[in-house]
Amino acid sequence: MADAVLFEFLHTEMVAELWAPDPDPGSGGKRKSLSVLEGLGFRVGQALGERLPRETPAFREELDALKFLCRDLWAATFQKHADGLRTNHQGTYVLQDNSFPLLVTMGSGPQYLEEAPKFLAFTCGLLCGALHTLGFQSLVTASVASLPACKFQVVIQKS
Repeated sequence: MADAVLFEFLHTEMVAELWAPDPDPGSGGKRKSLSVLEGLGFRVGQALGERLPRETPAFREELDALKFLCRDLWAATFQKHADGLRTNHQGTYVLQDNSFPLLVTMGSGPQYLEEAPKFLAFTCGLLCGALHTLGFQSLVTASVASLPACKFQVVIQKS
């Protein structure tokens, strides 16, 4: 339990530090902040993608890699499994979490929906980095319709 609280605190502090107002308004500060958060998540995802599947054979199928993310990576990071995984069987997957831990502490009003994307950028990078280590190039986007639920759309890019 202490690990979860420490991770949430670290994540909140990263977002607060990187989302601070940029003194140069022409530098694209918010987009840069999102890409920095995604980059941090990507590196953490790479490390977890190297360490977690040591006992399992290499993933040949995309679906197996995504199931691994929903069970093992999600449990290692958020101490719970993802609530759902859907696919169109053409390389697009939607990972659903009805009570995403990094959004639970936020309020439930519509004014908080604007703030949600900055709390999801790290996780998008995390998923992308883990998939990269497992041998799949991907594009990950997140969406929030109502707090604290969120969806991560993972598009596996064919090479």
